[in-house]
Amino acid sequence: MTQIQPTLFVPHGAPTFALRPGAAGAALARQAQALPLPRAIVIVSAHWDTAEPTVGFAQRPETIHDFWGFPDELYRIRYPATGCREAAEEVVATLHAAGLPAHKDDERGLDHGAWVPLRLMFPDAEVPVIPLSIQSHGGPAAAYELGRALAPLAAKGFLVIASGNVTHNLRDYQMAARSGGQTPAYVRQFTDWLADRLYARDISALLDYRKQAPGGVQAHPTDEHLLPLFVALGAGGEGAQIERFHAGIDDYVMAMDAFSFLPNFGG
Repeated sequence: MTQIQPTLFVPHGAPTFALRPGAAGAALARQAQALPLPRAIVIVSAHWDTAEPTVGFAQRPETIHDFWGFPDELYRIRYPATGCREAAEEVVATLHAAGLPAHKDDERGLDHGAWVPLRLMFPDAEVPVIPLSIQSHGGPAAAYELGRALAPLAAKGFLVIASGNVTHNLRDYQMAARSGGQTPAYVRQFTDWLADRLYARDISALLDYRKQAPGGVQAHPTDEHLLPLFVALGAGGEGAQIERFHAGIDDYVMAMDAFSFLPNFGG
C-alpha cells in the first residue's frame, strides 16, 4: 500500500551549506529518515525559474554548480541522481489535470538549490528525482496554485520538496560574509511572523507578505527564494498538519527554517 507523503519546505542556504550542514543539515537528514521511502521526489528549487511550469525528464540529471567564488571542493561534488520518465509524465499529467501548462525538459540537471538538500536527505540517491521549475513573475499566488496542482501526488507516493530560504537578502549575506556582525532585527521578526501566519493558516496574509510582514521586503528583496514555501504549502492541501521541524539562522542573515505539511486526505 502506498503511504501518504508530506510536502516539505527546506532551506538550501549558501552553497557552503553542502560543506558545513550543521544543525539544519542534521534536521533535514532526520526528517528524511523518518519518511516512508518515496516513489519519486519532485524537487522545486528557487534557482530554476521559467515562464511556465517545466518538468525535468533527464535520466541522469547532472549536478549543476551554479555559483562562483566558493571553495574548490564544492565544485567537485556530484550528486548521482537518476530520473524516472514514467514519474515525470505523471507530474505533467497532474499539472494538466489542474489546468496548468506543463513543458518538458530532457536535459535539465539539478542546481544547488536542489542537490544540496537532496544530498543531505538522501545521500545514497536511491529515489528518482524530478525537477520542477518556479515562475517568479507570477509571485506567491502563482506558486501557491502550482503547489495546489501538485497536491494529489502525495497520496501516490511522491515526495514534494520545495527548496528556498525563509530569509534571503544577498547583499546582507555578502556583507556578513566579509565582516560578520550581528543578525539584523528583520531576520527574526519576519521568521516569527511567517511561522505564526502558517500555523494560523492565514493564506491571504502569507500571499501578501510583502505588505503585511515586518521586514518582508528586507527579508526578500526579490520573491524567488520564498516562492518554494508557497508551493509546499499548496501541495500539502487544505487542512494539512503543519510542523516547523527546524528553526535557526546561519551566516548571520540566512534563516534556515524548515516546514512539513502532512496532507489530510480524510477530510
